[in-house]
Order: sequence, then structure tokens, then C-alpha cells
Amino acid sequence: MKLLGRFPWDLTALGLCAVLPLIPGLFDGLDSELKIPVGSEFTTLFIMAVLGLGLHVVVGYTGLLQLGVAAFFGIGAYTTGILTVPSYPFQIGFPAALFAATTTAAGVGLLLGAPTLRLRGDYLALVTLGFGEVVRFGIKNLEEITNGTKGLNPIPPPSIPGLGGDWATDFRYFYYLCLAILFVVLVVLRNLERSRIGRAWVALREDELAATCMGLNTNRLKLTAFALGAGIAGMAGCLYATKLGNTAGPEAFGFNRSITILCCLILGGLGNRSGVLLGVLLVVGFDNILAPVLDKYIQAGRGTNTEVIDYQTFTFWKLMIFGLALILIMRFRPEGLLPSTRMKHELHPEELAPELNAKEGE
Repeated sequence: MKLLGRFPWDLTALGLCAVLPLIPGLFDGLDSELKIPVGSEFTTLFIMAVLGLGLHVVVGYTGLLQLGVAAFFGIGAYTTGILTVPSYPFQIGFPAALFAATTTAAGVGLLLGAPTLRLRGDYLALVTLGFGEVVRFGIKNLEEITNGTKGLNPIPPPSIPGLGGDWATDFRYFYYLCLAILFVVLVVLRNLERSRIGRAWVALREDELAATCMGLNTNRLKLTAFALGAGIAGMAGCLYATKLGNTAGPEAFGFNRSITILCCLILGGLGNRSGVLLGVLLVVGFDNILAPVLDKYIQAGRGTNTEVIDYQTFTFWKLMIFGLALILIMRFRPEGLLPSTRMKHELHPEELAPELNAKEGE
């Protein structure tokens, strides 16, 4: 069991994803038969995993309940749109837009974190929820800048110096770019988790008063977590807008998005990077890949002349199935499917007892 717990599931999963597009006909067969861009949807999984890791910094490491991560996601997307669409004079290109989206979202995260340093629990959740709604309605109402509910378009495909290829038609280029960015974010968070600031974040999560008494600057730790989490979310927003070719509408960055990503963390396991990846795979993959594929297979099996009734499609039942799965997880495994070792021992101390008894026997 110890070997399984230490196995690098996150890096193994990314390595497997790197191999999948190289298998002849794997994605193309599904695309041609079912008309579902499965390869492109895997890219969406990578983007949502980056967004989940941004929320993981705030919720998983520091224990601060943040319900406005979709707002930073939208800030990154619209920053990218303003800096790249032809209707604006900037058109600075993808690399610079990615940097600008990340830093802009991080700066807004600092502005949000500064006045909320003393808040925790429900109060912080309400403030971040309100902030998310302010951003969403601001995007909708600032039509001269954001084009209102229509969004900004077209956002050109990436153009990276030294990398050729047809980025507009072959999903594999952007697929590997998003996979590489996800890998970099994972490595950075892994190193941060083992560093002094990572241990300080965990101390803040466990007991803020004790952390303060030990000499930790909790205000600085919270601001750092807010800025880093917001910056990663803004980076994900840039990737999302680039993949779509537009910023989407403001409703794409509302409360539902924040709750969906939070469910990914809860389902996968709080405090664990691998749990974030697993949660995104189960939640977003269930909605974006599994449900459409099953619907297409059901429709193909019924023939073209048969009327499709709503309750005879998988999409009709998917929310009920997801809700039931979430209830069962919270009832029987509240720490998630792949929790951190610390969280697992807190909720299941009986599993730690045999190890302690063995050490005492020695």
C-alpha cells in the first residue's frame, strides 16, 4: 500500500496522454465515426486540470474556500482576447498574451486578497462568490471593451517562434502545448509543496493561530496563495480562449464553473495534485467525452428513423448519476479518491494506528 501511495500517478498519466495521439487511428477513428472531436476534448481536460491546480493552491494547500476561481479564468480569457483579436490594435501573439493573462489575473488576485485577509470559512466564500459575479456582470455590461454577451473573436491560433505546423487544423500541436504547460505547473507546485512556503501553507491550513504563534506571516502567505492560484487560473483562461478561437460569453465564467472545479478537487482528493487530475478526468471527462460518445452510440444503435426520447439518452441521466456518485463519495470516502496522506490520516486515524504500534514495538 505504501508503494501505491508513493507511485507518481500524475506523471504517469501525463506520459500516457503524450503517447495517445501517436497511436494510429485512435482519435481519428472516433472523430470520423461519431463526429466527436475526442482529441480536442482531451485538450480541454488539460486546460481544466490547470484551472483545478490553480484552485488547489488556495483550497488544497491553505484551506481557504475560494468560490470565484472562474472569475480569474475569465480575466485570463478576456485579456487574451483584447491583446490578440484583429479589432484591437495590439495583436501581440500567443506567448506574450499568455504571460499578460497570467500576470493580470495574479494582480487581480492580489487586489482581492488584500482586503479579505482576515476572513475565513463562509465569509471568505461569500466574498469570492460576490467577486465572481461582479466580474461576470462586468464582462457582460462593458460591451465597448468585451463585446458583451457575444465575446471577442476571432482569437488566432498560436504562433510560436521555432515551431511550425498547421495549428488551426491539427489538434495535436495545441494538445502537446497544453500538456507541456500542465506538466510545468505540476512540477512547480510539487517543488513549492516541498519548500518552506509549501510547509507554511499547510501549517496555515491546519491552524492559523498556531502558525501565527510560530512566527509565520499569515497575511503574506494568503496573498501569495491568492496571487499564485489566480495567475494559474488566468493562464488556463488564456489556453481556453485560444482553443475556442474566441472568449466565449460571460456565462462560461460564472458560478457553475467554479463549483464544477471545486467538485473536481473534492472528488479527486483535497491536498493532492494527483487527486486534482483524477477529479478533472472524472467530472469534465464524464461530461465532455463519455456522455457524448454514449449518446452517439445509443443513437447509432436506434437507427436514423427512430425518434429519440430524452430519457432514452445518457445525457438526460448524467447529472443524476454524477450527483449520486458525489453523495456516495462524501458519505463513504469524504477525503476523496486520492487524498493527501495528511488528509487521509485525519479522517481515518485507525489506518495510522498499526504503523504507530509497529514503531512502538521496535
